[in-house]
Amino acid sequence: MSLFKRFIAYYKPHRALFALDMLASLLISIIGMLYPVVTNYMLNELIPHIQEDYRDVIRKIFIAGALVLLCYILRLLLRYFVQYYGHIIGVRMQAHMRSDMFAHLQKLPFSFYDEHETGKIMSRMTSDLQEVSELAHHGPENLFISGIMIILSFSYLLSIHVPLTLIIFACVPFLVLVSATLRKKMRDAFTERRRANAEINAALESSISGIRVTKAFSGEKTERAKFEKGNGQFVEASRKSYSAMGKFFSSTAFITDVFNVIIIIAGGFFLYREQITFGDYSTFIVSVNLFVSPVNTLVNFSEQFQNGITGFRRFAEIMDAKPEKDREGALPLETVEGNVAFSEVSFSYGEGGEVLHNVSFSVAKGEKLALVGSSGGGKTTICHLLPAFYPLEEGSITVDGRDIRDITKDSLRRHLGIVQQDVFLFGGTIYENILYGRPDATREEVEAAAKMANLDEYIRTLPNGYDTEIGERGVKLSGGQKQRVSIARVFLKNPAILILDEATSALDNTTEMLIQQSLDELCRGRTTFVVAHRLSTVKSADRIAVVDKGRIMEMGTHEELLAQNGIYARLYRLQFREEGEGSEDAAALGTLLL
Repeated sequence: MSLFKRFIAYYKPHRALFALDMLASLLISIIGMLYPVVTNYMLNELIPHIQEDYRDVIRKIFIAGALVLLCYILRLLLRYFVQYYGHIIGVRMQAHMRSDMFAHLQKLPFSFYDEHETGKIMSRMTSDLQEVSELAHHGPENLFISGIMIILSFSYLLSIHVPLTLIIFACVPFLVLVSATLRKKMRDAFTERRRANAEINAALESSISGIRVTKAFSGEKTERAKFEKGNGQFVEASRKSYSAMGKFFSSTAFITDVFNVIIIIAGGFFLYREQITFGDYSTFIVSVNLFVSPVNTLVNFSEQFQNGITGFRRFAEIMDAKPEKDREGALPLETVEGNVAFSEVSFSYGEGGEVLHNVSFSVAKGEKLALVGSSGGGKTTICHLLPAFYPLEEGSITVDGRDIRDITKDSLRRHLGIVQQDVFLFGGTIYENILYGRPDATREEVEAAAKMANLDEYIRTLPNGYDTEIGERGVKLSGGQKQRVSIARVFLKNPAILILDEATSALDNTTEMLIQQSLDELCRGRTTFVVAHRLSTVKSADRIAVVDKGRIMEMGTHEELLAQNGIYARLYRLQFREEGEGSEDAAALGTLLL
């Protein structure tokens, strides 16, 4: 579907209101023709006979004036209708597009967000769609009203004096030519300006989100320099766009000014030759603005058109991004035992090189598998592939013997619970954040989940209890409290398969021990994948897999791996060596473990 057809499709839900808006615009155009018609009637029919029948002429003049006034009152009401309901149509279309974009963003894969910054996406949903809204309102009205006015005024000018009208009309192609030549440059310049604006939004979103890190490292000057760089790029892009716009409007305005010069010269010539009466000439001067004004409106409208169409094109780019799709014939996963198997799985992130190579292992129902190894070895990638966050390239992953590609993604993820190191909490209350685990849960179930996460007692000490606002990203909670909220969320979800991706690595030892109790309870009876860099937290795992350079290098129980005296045994000895010994090995450990 072409860009134009996609844009027009958003008018369909508002057809009735749009039709009334266009009817009101038509009536405004017709009323606009009344003044020159009445002027011509007065100059040619009434004024020449004023001495013959003074009272009758004056009466007719007042009647004509009253008629024009009534029509102008009607136009007042019609203009209000057009302005109000026209903008309502634009806002509703904008809201429709925003809803479509938000829904589409929810369906896009992880890889899309790896490549697009949040601020830039927000810019497309806010400022870009605002420009589209203005185009949706003003575009049809400008085109319709101006088109009708050009036709009516041109026809009326022809009825006054054909040669003079054709001379004026002959200048229009020059106006169109200049407009077409300069419009492309203006469009390109405004597109670049939008990109610069998106860069500012992205930098601003990043800086505001990381303001605490900025203050902790006294990085205000660094952030200011980064922002000013983007701000300077925006100013330069704006300068170029306004330069192009200035050339466009000044050039087109000059040509319309030439129209008046032509009327003076040509009209004076025809008046001298008595080929036009003084009344018709005066009427023509009054009426020509009815022709030139809508032509100027269409020319000037090109700026708004370029802004709007550029915004819609950027909207369409998001909408054209391929969403996550279930394989044809994929069926939902109803009940889950929890048996998971990776078979010869290989994976890479785009052109970044292979992250996993020929990985094969299986985890039985209720078993806990720990993944340890060097940073970037592929542990987290394994955890991302199981919920199908990224499309599988080679090999297969099965849950209870079913290939995850033959399972609908939504049903697969409903049976998976994930607790990560970087806990994300939404703005709102503690209750709302726990409820996110299962939105249809009762309040009693939410509170029960909090108790299992050892969070209920703390919540009861808060002034508003479960209804306490936690701030953006849970800023009012400590790291341990946020982690417990995420654990309570998973308790409420009650999944058969659990992924703990370095769930306690950001916590101090004391808090980690408290949280570990909740995690042990959470893991009970569930198939669990644990990614950890502290080997003390994985000793009790049923099996431990050492992942390095995208491969499973070793696998076994804690005791079996120590007996093998391989990578795991070396890591274990380094981590638990008495304090003060092995400084070189201890330094090396920092690069081996995350």
